Amino acid sequence: MAFKNFKLETDADGIALITWDIPGRSMNVLDETSAIELETLVKETTADAAIKGVVITSAKEAFCAGADLSMLEGMNRIYLDTLKSKGEEAANQMLFDNSRRFSQIYRAMETSGKPWVAAINGLALGGGFELTLACHHRVAAENPKTRLGLPEIKVGLFPGAGGTQRVPRIVQPQDAMNLLLKGEALTLDKAKAMKLVDAVVPAADLIKAAKDWIKAGGKAVAPWDEKGFKLPGGPVFSKNGMMMFPAGNAIYRRETYDNYPAARAIMSCVYEGLQLPIDAALRVESRYFSYILRSKEAAAMIRSLFLSMQELNKGARRPADVPATKLKKIAVIGAGFMGASVGYVSARGGLEVVLIDRDQESADKGRAHAQSVIDGLVKKGRAKPGEAEAIMGRITAAADYAVLKDCDLVIEAVFEDRNVKAETYAKAQPYLKDGAIFASNTSTLPITSLAEEFKDQGRFVGIHFFSPVDKMGLVEIIMGEETSDEALAKSIDYVLKIKKTPIVVNDSRGFYTSRCFGTFVQEGLEMLADGIAPAIIDNVGRATGMPRGPLEMNDDVALDLGYKVTQQTKKDLGDKFEDRPFAPIIEKMVVELQRFGRKNGKGFYDYPENGPKTLWRGLSDLAPVKIAEADQALIQEIRTRLLYRQAVEAARCFEEGVITDPREADVGAILGWGFAPWTGGPISLIDGVGAKAFVETCDQLAQKYGKRFAPPALLREMAEKGETFYGRFGVKAKAAA
Repeated sequence: MAFKNFKLETDADGIALITWDIPGRSMNVLDETSAIELETLVKETTADAAIKGVVITSAKEAFCAGADLSMLEGMNRIYLDTLKSKGEEAANQMLFDNSRRFSQIYRAMETSGKPWVAAINGLALGGGFELTLACHHRVAAENPKTRLGLPEIKVGLFPGAGGTQRVPRIVQPQDAMNLLLKGEALTLDKAKAMKLVDAVVPAADLIKAAKDWIKAGGKAVAPWDEKGFKLPGGPVFSKNGMMMFPAGNAIYRRETYDNYPAARAIMSCVYEGLQLPIDAALRVESRYFSYILRSKEAAAMIRSLFLSMQELNKGARRPADVPATKLKKIAVIGAGFMGASVGYVSARGGLEVVLIDRDQESADKGRAHAQSVIDGLVKKGRAKPGEAEAIMGRITAAADYAVLKDCDLVIEAVFEDRNVKAETYAKAQPYLKDGAIFASNTSTLPITSLAEEFKDQGRFVGIHFFSPVDKMGLVEIIMGEETSDEALAKSIDYVLKIKKTPIVVNDSRGFYTSRCFGTFVQEGLEMLADGIAPAIIDNVGRATGMPRGPLEMNDDVALDLGYKVTQQTKKDLGDKFEDRPFAPIIEKMVVELQRFGRKNGKGFYDYPENGPKTLWRGLSDLAPVKIAEADQALIQEIRTRLLYRQAVEAARCFEEGVITDPREADVGAILGWGFAPWTGGPISLIDGVGAKAFVETCDQLAQKYGKRFAPPALLREMAEKGETFYGRFGVKAKAAA
């Protein structure tokens, strides 16, 4: 058979070398063609008596990036079609059979009677790493960039090709659980120490070392197939096992709040599978995998955190008719913490950067911050000294605006004050070269109004970074009323250059991310004013899947910043501004008590130098507690208030045209402010619940708590028509229109 994705060669010693090299792709993935061909290769090499053993490797820099998740998404579509045409039993059987395909291929390798060696030449993740685990021996090429792991949990899935069974049969249960539940990738040193890799050799010796193991009599039997095999952590029902699993279950509940069905399935797979022979254990894994594959959580997370993010990272929103630009040099005006961080990530992305501030000393401090960030990475072993020198060599500091004359992009990152920004624009404009784009990093002030201080408003755009800039993966690009497609295209080119995910939104106060995130914080403050105990508010807030509770988030963002933004908004809106019941609490904390949040060690919480944070005792004097205990009904209502308040605001943003693409709404929410990933994002949450049911719940909340929950007209219309956001505003709908 002629193979498209693999090359098969057999040497004089009877050792077959299978080289994986999918044409037209930068990385190998487990797609439909790879499944068909790999299955055939296993059968052919098993049946050929002349073949003594098999080595599998890759012709690319990486071994395999894992399964093609669009293939798994396709399985769900086929499942739904089969469900309609043939019924539930036939649909379930079809999904079970299809979803365990790779598991069966890997098991056929493992039981072929011939030794298989994985020659790992680079990154091996997900199903690619599971393939190596099914081999009888694993040898890796020396490469500090190589990472091995099972990241499926991050997209709502879990390893379904033997990972939950082979890993805990190789390593201690606790290490296995960490690997499976956290989805973190391992370095080669760590993988070898855990016996997930047997040998690490120079890259030039990789294939030779793999073949030598076979020639030396390498066994074609996995340890768990040998008589007398003992689990690394002992039997499940042993002293060690009983210490592991109850504690693991408690940790699982603490970390996930049971929001992620895949995490629960991992616990069940390992617990049940380790009590069974490997073949029965693999069937257990496959049953759980097919169940999780059709869960709402997996479907939403795969779509948002893989498919949509992949599309956005390829420039899905970039105007197609604008030629690609190659940015070389940028400037950042305002070398404070935010500006210096923007400068650092830009230099890390290969751009020359000038940090500008009011005087040389301030500019130098900004550069020193960038130096401290890269020094920290070197100290942790995440960067080499040579890389640090190269990055810092691309950053200069200046106080003279004349350095802007050869910059392709200028980013303003000064204080959130209109007057300060206007002064900055006046100083910068005379030095801008033709075609240069000017961007504001504002998080709240409308771009169109800021652009009024700019002569050529077509060149003015918003580029909103999130703090800490070096860790946050999202950048929000804001289009003013006059912003040109050229400015948008160059902004997206810049964001992709620094390896972050861009979303594009239209102008609005707070834009999309700040506006929707603000509702989470504000709803927590509404609850505080209602008399709900602060601990209940934050504990339930975390239980929704948000990274922290709303009061904690308020402290992190800074109470004084929120207060200043509110005062500016009040000034801008005049009589249209509506004060909220919690406003006096915030004003007293900020103005009178100087409680600014985490940054000065006191906000809703106290932050001692040594020891964990604790709720501020004086808070009960400002916000007397009326509800000190919460039953399940109240917990569910708080969860719903916090999530639905954000989601209904996202729907309003659609109605107002602030955001127009459901992919950006969902990805932006998860990456930008940590909206509960298990939902797939606020738009996926609405689509998952159904517009009709969502509107009904919002109406009930609006009647009880006020008009902030009232569904917009767009959502009511969608509820009447039975529409979804992805169906109405998704890529296919736009293409059809």
